[in-house]
Amino acid sequence: MGLMDYLKGQFLEIIQWTDDSRDTLAWCFPDEDKEIKRGAQLIVRESQVAQFVYLGQFGDTFGPGQHTLTTDNIPILSTLKGWKYGFESPFKADVYYVTTRLFTGNKWGTSNPIMMRDQDFGIVRVRAFGTFDFRITDPKLFLKEVAGSDHHFRLDEFADTMRSRIISVFTDALATAKVPVLDLATRYSELGDALLPIINPITQGKYGIEIASFILENASVPPEVEAAIDKRSSMSAVGNLNDYVKFQMAEGMAKGGGGPAGAAAEIAMGFGMAQNMMAQGVFNPNQAATPPPLPTAAPAVDILTPAQVAQSLGVTEADVISSIDGGQIKAKKIGTQYRITKAALDEFLAQ
Repeated sequence: MGLMDYLKGQFLEIIQWTDDSRDTLAWCFPDEDKEIKRGAQLIVRESQVAQFVYLGQFGDTFGPGQHTLTTDNIPILSTLKGWKYGFESPFKADVYYVTTRLFTGNKWGTSNPIMMRDQDFGIVRVRAFGTFDFRITDPKLFLKEVAGSDHHFRLDEFADTMRSRIISVFTDALATAKVPVLDLATRYSELGDALLPIINPITQGKYGIEIASFILENASVPPEVEAAIDKRSSMSAVGNLNDYVKFQMAEGMAKGGGGPAGAAAEIAMGFGMAQNMMAQGVFNPNQAATPPPLPTAAPAVDILTPAQVAQSLGVTEADVISSIDGGQIKAKKIGTQYRITKAALDEFLAQ
């Protein structure tokens, strides 16, 4: 082997990467301790970006195409290297290839329930999961904050690194959007599109990642909140409560009244019929009798304990105590116990 062949083997003349893995986000070109010579060819394919790193500092960035490495093409690296009149001698630098194509179908999910304030049900706990698509828009920021110095950063490593961060961003976005719990279950696709303008400024500013689509596949609430939703739906379906009660009493009488429900229905129906007859003067043909007014109970102030408030809101008693200490719920402390009026609870739910 001649001297020229030896020298040729010590320098990099062509730098390129053929990505056939489909799950690689960032890949460092293996220089095998070789130096890059002046005039070397850098080949960057579509959906790739080449990022030079010199002694831990970011140098020049190259998009798709074939680039000849000269002083004019690497002004940032020339400054970092300290070449006063352009580079003539070979040099060493790390070349990271970053994939910029769209990565689809990435799963996300809440490991713990999200605490959120709802205008209908107060403080509720929500679990959610779905998928999202993303692409890398800022290679420098992505390498700095996500991939680090990993020479082969794959999609599974990204999922482990970013899952908790994506959930944190989703939690903040959901709290900012103030979406009612009832809408979570009926507007999955709309909700994902509505959250994108809130999520993307955070992910792009912190990690150099754009979320192309964010899909909410399921959102679940505790059983007690589900029961409250079912009751609300049932009441909406019933419509006129007075007509519904009459219908129930008629149904109870038609079934024979053998059970407690039937007996109660008969008593209620009989009492209602008696009141109507008395109002019409049936028992006194000469004078219509006016039934004496029923005694009214003295108005009572509803007083609730933190445990009762927690049960009605579907949260823990500790959550209610925390809201009292934080000033969100007004309460009176008698000895070591808190007491909350119904008016104070209504005021809290109206916030």
